[in-house]
Amino acid sequence: MTKGIRVEATINFGFLGRVSTEDQQDPEASRAWQISRARALIEPAGGRITHEFFDVGLSRSLPWKRRPEAAKLLAALRDPNRGFSAVVIGEPQRAFCGNQFGLTFPLFEHYGVPALGSGGRWSDRPGQRRTRSGDGALRRNEQGRT
Repeated sequence: MTKGIRVEATINFGFLGRVSTEDQQDPEASRAWQISRARALIEPAGGRITHEFFDVGLSRSLPWKRRPEAAKLLAALRDPNRGFSAVVIGEPQRAFCGNQFGLTFPLFEHYGVPALGSGGRWSDRPGQRRTRSGDGALRRNEQGRT
């Protein structure tokens, strides 16, 4: 590094979000809220969102492969020229249900794509996986009450 020159790296992120019509939320307002949370996580470290995957009107209980935008994100993981090197989820409780985190996260690890959400970077540590899986179980229980 040359003295006096500062190099800042920018990390390109894919953003995943979701809103369900059963929540009776405005999709644009929900998207704006979720993306603002995602930006708050990544921008202080030089991150920027370059790709968006946002499903509207679909329950979190549907597997990612049956949600069009989440499925596009999964397909993009396989592409080394995808245009982003990490994924941020502004509201993880809207992305996962039941054991979906445990089934989905290994794909991120396999393709070497870090995933971030509230609480920071998710790792493959068993305790962290239980936390995310626990979030999904909580959401599934909430759905049963409504």
